[in-house]
Amino acid sequence: MPIIQSVRWSPGGDALRIVDQRRLPEEYVERDLTTVEEVCDAIRTLAVRGAPAIGVAGAIGLAVVAASIADRPPAEFAERLERAANAIRCARPTAVNLPWAVDRMRARARADSGLAPRAVAEALRAEATAILDEDRAMCRRIGEAGLPLVPDGARVLTHCNAGALATAGIGTALAPVYLAAEAGRRVSVYADETRPLLQGSRLTAWELSRAGIPVTVLTDSMAASLMRGGEVDLVIVGADRIAANGDVANKVGTYALAVVAHHHGIPFYVAAPTSTLDPDAPDGDAIEIEHRPAAEVAVAPAGPLVRVHNPAFDITPADLVTAIVTDAGVSRAPYDFGRRAKEEGLLPSTA
Repeated sequence: MPIIQSVRWSPGGDALRIVDQRRLPEEYVERDLTTVEEVCDAIRTLAVRGAPAIGVAGAIGLAVVAASIADRPPAEFAERLERAANAIRCARPTAVNLPWAVDRMRARARADSGLAPRAVAEALRAEATAILDEDRAMCRRIGEAGLPLVPDGARVLTHCNAGALATAGIGTALAPVYLAAEAGRRVSVYADETRPLLQGSRLTAWELSRAGIPVTVLTDSMAASLMRGGEVDLVIVGADRIAANGDVANKVGTYALAVVAHHHGIPFYVAAPTSTLDPDAPDGDAIEIEHRPAAEVAVAPAGPLVRVHNPAFDITPADLVTAIVTDAGVSRAPYDFGRRAKEEGLLPSTA
């Protein structure tokens, strides 16, 4: 089952290699990024996207930048590295994985600040590689934790893309699907088209069909009638940020799916790495929602009285979430991902 690698080191180890997701499904194009401007532009314009993937991209990108300035005097190296870290960290605001990964890289640089710049750059390379490897292992653990939720014959509805293209591994929401197929279970997927950028039809359908998993694309507004018709067994989506109380920020349209799934008694699962948990956000109201350019929305009449509302994400309240699947296990309400729980290594009871 060939599963794509969306973000990784280039073969020469001197660049961040990504699959340019803006070109899919018509063209499969890989790009090597070597500057902070290229890394930020790729994240901002969704050439690389998905919360875990942009975290890995930010880490590798910062390591590449560090190597490129390692011949500078220590003070200049530190100043330019910090500037690059700030730029990458702010490239997109909602997904917590990006600042998490960049802050981890900064902590490593500060811990090694007494070393020569080249040694710091090597340490950052090792840290970025660890983040990459951990992301791959994390995806597998999410798949293993979520596998019992996907029985033989399951018809799974998903939204946006939370598969291999959104991570460095086999995905988050799609990880249990991939492992179910790997285990020989019959599984099929309904993929919401995901307006306005069509990540479901362009990316999820391409990725699943490439892996040999049956997939049916539907427009976002069709999901409710599909559930009413008894054709969906469970919903699995990803997340870009999860608040301490279990409120979930994910691609806009997720909230509507959760409401309809709740109405029809269909399990609604969220699959995400523990790095997506934000203990400092008490609830969904504390999560900054990114608003994308109006030009992304399909044809609308021009004129001063016509405005475009284009938030990239919405908030799904915790009470609509059946369970949250992370690399630490399956957590059920009441959720507590607060600072104290994180520091003490405590998570909600798993089942």
